[in-house]
Amino acid sequence: MTQSQAPVSLKLLLPLLASIMAVSPFAIDLYLPAMPEIALYLSTEMPAVQNSLSIYLVGYAAGLLMFGPMADKYPRRYLVLFGLIGFCIFTVALLLAQNIEQFIAIRFLQAMVSSAAAVVVPGTIREYYGKNTAKGLSYVSMIMMLAPMIAPSIGSFFLFIHSWQAIFVALTAYALVVLILVAFYLPNAKAGANANGKLEQQGNEDSAVTESPKPPTFLKRYKIVLSHTGARMDLISSMMVSLAFFAYITAVPFIYMTVFGVNEYWFSILFALTVMALMIAHFTNSRMVVRKGSRQMQRYGLTVAVISSVGLVAVNLMSLPLAFTIAFVLPLMGSISMIAVNTDAMVLQEFAEQSGTATAVIGVLRFGIGGLAGPILAIFYDGTAIPFSLLMASSIMVVLVCQIMRYNTQERVLNKEL
Repeated sequence: MTQSQAPVSLKLLLPLLASIMAVSPFAIDLYLPAMPEIALYLSTEMPAVQNSLSIYLVGYAAGLLMFGPMADKYPRRYLVLFGLIGFCIFTVALLLAQNIEQFIAIRFLQAMVSSAAAVVVPGTIREYYGKNTAKGLSYVSMIMMLAPMIAPSIGSFFLFIHSWQAIFVALTAYALVVLILVAFYLPNAKAGANANGKLEQQGNEDSAVTESPKPPTFLKRYKIVLSHTGARMDLISSMMVSLAFFAYITAVPFIYMTVFGVNEYWFSILFALTVMALMIAHFTNSRMVVRKGSRQMQRYGLTVAVISSVGLVAVNLMSLPLAFTIAFVLPLMGSISMIAVNTDAMVLQEFAEQSGTATAVIGVLRFGIGGLAGPILAIFYDGTAIPFSLLMASSIMVVLVCQIMRYNTQERVLNKEL
């Protein structure tokens, strides 16, 4: 499908964008059950294979830095095609790795090139949803979250019927299907939506050619985003809720299985409940954000997060049973996702021409701060859930301070104008 063909329905476009975003969650979670077998095949230790997960996150962040400004300069559809083709090539290359060094190097390249596809998604949603960007992001996130929920089970299935190589063959097949759908259905240029919810192409080739200002350079795009005072507190807020999120992801196996002694079966159930809480939060946000606005929904999420994080610290300080921790973790994780999606939407609204660069900044800050969760928890490790709960609560309190500072700054500007 080319740009001149029929418009694309949002009902088709949103699942397509979600499937693009789901490529990396599948790449991260699908092979988790196969790590011991991969370590045996490559004649290495488990920690070395586990490092391939961290390397993937580093590669993904590096790719965002490279491809973010490119998404503002080049046609987005071509960038997605490049990212998916590269992802398929490097995923197949993993099957040929002969040692852990080759495996890790290929994982880095696989992640870096895949970010070329993912970096265009938020900007595309911003174009089609405008002031309701948070609604579009919520829909895409809600669909995309099915990936981490089902990926370990799918990986276990392919490991059972064949081998760890079958997992990466299946991952390649998934990326190829998405690639074909993108080639036929993903619009290439900026578009708008008519009253029927269909996407109509803008920028007719017969329109008059007007002289446009010289586009900003690669580094200039980053300067525009990072120097924007209005978005600065929201960028920090997005970063800190990511620290809370990664603190949960990093600590939850230890918290549930070691501190509270649940088995693998119940751990998978509790983890699935968390994913359900995230999906419910995104569904609620998608229904309410049009009426309330992203800023108000962010405040609702922050209120729940403050209450839940304080409660989580309290129940762990008192060494209460697991049920109390779950009772505060679920609303806390749901509220974190609500804060994140609305904060990201408001940041993107500030950068109509640099949405790809803004997405890259958000992603790099998110993964960068997320990578600190493990070391921070290791430093304060005491064999209990207290360091985990304190880190989550501290992150939320920083978000609260940032939003108070942003509000006070905005009030001063308004008073000066009056």
